[in-house]
Amino acid sequence: MVNVSVETREQTEQRLRRVIAAAEFVVHEGVWSFHETPIDQPPALTPDTLAVVRDETSWSTLRPAPLADTGVERFGLWSFHFPPNADNSGFVGWLATHLKTQLGTGVFVVCGSNRERGGIYDYWGCPAELLDQATQVIDELRTNG
Repeated sequence: MVNVSVETREQTEQRLRRVIAAAEFVVHEGVWSFHETPIDQPPALTPDTLAVVRDETSWSTLRPAPLADTGVERFGLWSFHFPPNADNSGFVGWLATHLKTQLGTGVFVVCGSNRERGGIYDYWGCPAELLDQATQVIDELRTNG
């Protein structure tokens, strides 16, 4: 469910700190990368495929990065599953801004929905070499929520 919140910046900060503290937070093993295929060759879905998106000319599949493939960007991943009825509106922009301010890096986010686990969930990625630092920033936000 999408919430519309009319609140001050301070109220938003307080609400989202409560949301991040209450969310299920998991850091995922391994290094991940995007693999591209032409639009006329849809990728096969396998158990290690995390996400598939496309534009007008290609498919992009997020899956574990092969060790030998050094020609692709390599990412560390974490995820959040939010409690039912949590007002997480603005969460992506809020956390992305914290990570950019603290680490100097952008992130990517892939969202999905699982009603049996509360609804919206997010998978986040950052450069693999910054995963430990990103996790530290998130842990601090969760602890000080």
